[in-house]
Amino acid sequence: MSKTTPEQNKALVLEAFDVLFNKRNYAAAERYWSDRYIQHSAHIAPGRDGLFNLVRTLPDTLKYENQLIVAEGDYVIAHGRFSGNGRPAAWIATDIVRMEDGRLAEHWDVLQDEATEAQSLSGLPMFGDRFPN
Repeated sequence: MSKTTPEQNKALVLEAFDVLFNKRNYAAAERYWSDRYIQHSAHIAPGRDGLFNLVRTLPDTLKYENQLIVAEGDYVIAHGRFSGNGRPAAWIATDIVRMEDGRLAEHWDVLQDEATEAQSLSGLPMFGDRFPN
């Protein structure tokens, strides 16, 4: 078990995502990601370096926004949007993170392109209360 509370874990994940994805501060991001980081995502190479190297290939316009974050024990689930990714649609992501000793230790994700209003059979946006422009 981590020495951090679920509330602290949520704050750490949000800080880590901001530092890596929005600020692109790789040196500072190393403080948040374990050097033994385990990556379960099919589109990201193994380890912390795999993640950091992927982010380096993405446009500087990449931005992460969080809509919902929940935590229980050492696990944090974040629902967010990665926009400015150089693709026609933003990615809507659910990221599941296992925390260990106050650092991101393991990660799983589910990604899908954000639907426009015309594409949404439900008539509801996938993120927030508005469809993308």
